[in-house]
Amino acid sequence: MAASEQQKLVSVTLDENSIGRGSADQEHERAIAVYDLIENNHFALVGPDGGPQDGGPYALNIALMDAKLVFDVRDEQGAPVVTHILSLTPFRRILKDYFLICESYYAAIRHATPSRIEAIDMGRRGMHNEGAQLLAERLKGKIDTDQDTSRRLFTLITALHWKG
Repeated sequence: MAASEQQKLVSVTLDENSIGRGSADQEHERAIAVYDLIENNHFALVGPDGGPQDGGPYALNIALMDAKLVFDVRDEQGAPVVTHILSLTPFRRILKDYFLICESYYAAIRHATPSRIEAIDMGRRGMHNEGAQLLAERLKGKIDTDQDTSRRLFTLITALHWKG
């Protein structure tokens, strides 16, 4: 198997103890993010030399534990490979702002003009990109991802906060 075929996720789960049921819109976004992530992603563990580590493909479980973000990386058979724990503090402002703009967006799609919906959606996507970029920075030196993978992972991280 070529290295690029190994440097990917083959399954992604969210810890059931960390999440609650979201709205229909949120559940839909979560399902799409998982599906899209599995279909097309780049996910490589970084070795001690700073380059890609041998191994993969991987299974990922994302959880919240003691107000920290946990990336539990396993091999395809479920054997533990590595666990990375990230502070949520750098994400707090982005998550708060993202949820506020999402609330505006969901309200707008029911009542606003198309141009207003588009304007709010552009802001929502910009905030989502900011969150994905922060995630990539926080994972630097641990896990290498491309932009699309970081965006989809950020969507799943927001899912962990939907229960409030």
